[in-house]
Parts: sequence; C-alpha cells; structure tokens
Amino acid sequence: MNLSQGEIGKEYEIVDITLDDEEVKEFLFTLGCFSGEKITIIDHQRQNLVVSIKDARYNIDLELANFILVH
Repeated sequence: MNLSQGEIGKEYEIVDITLDDEEVKEFLFTLGCFSGEKITIIDHQRQNLVVSIKDARYNIDLELANFILVH
C-alpha cells in the first residue's frame, strides 16, 4: 500500500520509494525517508500528509506520498 492510503496515528515501515526522479529520492533520503525506516502519519490535510520520521515532522504532498510504499 502507498503512504497516502494509510491511517492517521499508525506507524508504518517504508518498503520502497518508487520514484524515478533521483534528485527527489535523495532529498527524501536526507529527511530519513528510506526503505526500512519507520514513518507515522500525524495528520491528513487537503493535499498534504503530516508525517513523523525520526522524531521530526514533515509535510508531504499526497502525490509524492503515492510513491512511498509502506506496510
């Protein structure tokens, strides 16, 4: 399942990031968003998800969240 389908308050493990854009993948990596890392959805706003990765909060666009596969 992708991150945009997740539930608020639930912790997931990132399985894969299916983007072809290496620059964006590197940016996500600097945020701690990579395979094997835990991610929690804090809030779901109109076109964004507020997520927690390694005790930091980030807004992620729903379009980008579609490329982050979790379980």
